[in-house]
Amino acid sequence: MKWSVQQLNTLKNKGINIDEMVDVSDLKKTNNDIQDISLVHVKGEGNFSNHSITFSLSIKGEMVLPCSRTLADVPFPFQVETIETFKLHDWIGFEGDDDVHDLENDIVDLLPYIKQAILLEIPLQIFSEDLKGDAPQSGNDWELLTEENKKERIDPRLADLAKFFDDK
Repeated sequence: MKWSVQQLNTLKNKGINIDEMVDVSDLKKTNNDIQDISLVHVKGEGNFSNHSITFSLSIKGEMVLPCSRTLADVPFPFQVETIETFKLHDWIGFEGDDDVHDLENDIVDLLPYIKQAILLEIPLQIFSEDLKGDAPQSGNDWELLTEENKKERIDPRLADLAKFFDDK
């Protein structure tokens, strides 16, 4: 999904339609939370104005993230809508619009912006529906508490206080 300015000028009358599957698996190296990520379906179009091109993109895929509670793998489907604008000439100025990207070596490359939009969709916390999962439920000095076993459990530090009011 790279175009040079010359290629874009030839496509100016036709317009650009995008419907591709994109491999963004190198995001696993960028963000350690991503355990796996599928091919991403990118669909959209590029619209030309006088001195810029604006891409309206829909990005859809699925990634696997660790559960915040148990670290079990949780599939997380995502769909992102983004608009990216590139100015086609260096000498053109866009006042008050910080969302206009400059070209590097006269090439429009959408892939870094697609990856950035995906990374922004990662939630701070995600929880698995299956509490048991593959993750351990207890360990050295810790135990996973659920609503059921929370009611039955007595804090061991306070166990001796429960005996205080027992009649002899």
